[in-house]
Formats: sequence, C-alpha cells, structure tokens
Amino acid sequence: MVKRTWQPKKLKRLRKHGFRSRMKTHTGRNVIKRRRLVGRKKLAV
Repeated sequence: MVKRTWQPKKLKRLRKHGFRSRMKTHTGRNVIKRRRLVGRKKLAV
C-alpha cells in the first residue's frame, strides 16, 4: 500500500503557518491584516 502524502505534524504546521510566524515578517503581517479586514474567525492556524 502507498503512503499518503499528508503526514500531519502539529508543530511543523504551527512553525510554518502559525500566528507568530506570520507576525515575524512584513508580508505575514499583511496576511493577518487582510484576513482581519475580510472578517475571518481564524486569522492563522
């Protein structure tokens, strides 16, 4: 049987897409800002 492509890892996911990693960069802050303007319930992972 073939191994699935998505092997979830919580820490890896957070480090790449989490709120704090977003806030570290200028473009990441823009992402959060845009999501706030849209009215997202969840801003980051």
